[in-house]
Amino acid sequence: QVHVAESGGGLVQAGGSLRLSCTVSERTFSSYAMGWFRQRPGKEREFVATISWNGGYTAYADSVKGRFAISRDNAKSFLYLQMSWLKPEDTAVYYCAQGRTLDADDAADRYDYWGQGTQVTVSS
Repeated sequence: QVHVAESGGGLVQAGGSLRLSCTVSERTFSSYAMGWFRQRPGKEREFVATISWNGGYTAYADSVKGRFAISRDNAKSFLYLQMSWLKPEDTAVYYCAQGRTLDADDAADRYDYWGQGTQVTVSS
C-alpha cells in the first residue's frame, strides 16, 4: 500500500512564507515525477507545481510562478514546496502526488498516488 503524506501547512499572514513537505512510502520515490496540487474553497482542484524524477525539470502554475519553488531530495525521499509572498487567495488544501512516469506533468490524471492534503490558510 503506497502512502503519501504531506506536512507543514498552517496559518500565516499575507506576505509570509511556509514550506510544505511530502514523503512517499512503499514505492521508489526517485523513480517518479512528483507534483503539488491545491483545492481552494469552492473551487476544483488545480495544478500548482511539478518536478521530474531527478529534479531537472520543474513547472509552475502562472498564479504561483516566482513565489513558489518545488524541490526534491531523492536521498531522503522528500518533496518540498517553498511558498513565499503568500496571498489570501493561496488559501487551500495542498496535495502532494506521485506521478505515473519519470516526467513532470501538470495533469492530475497523470498522478497515481495522493496524500490526504494539508491546510494552508493565509490571512489578510
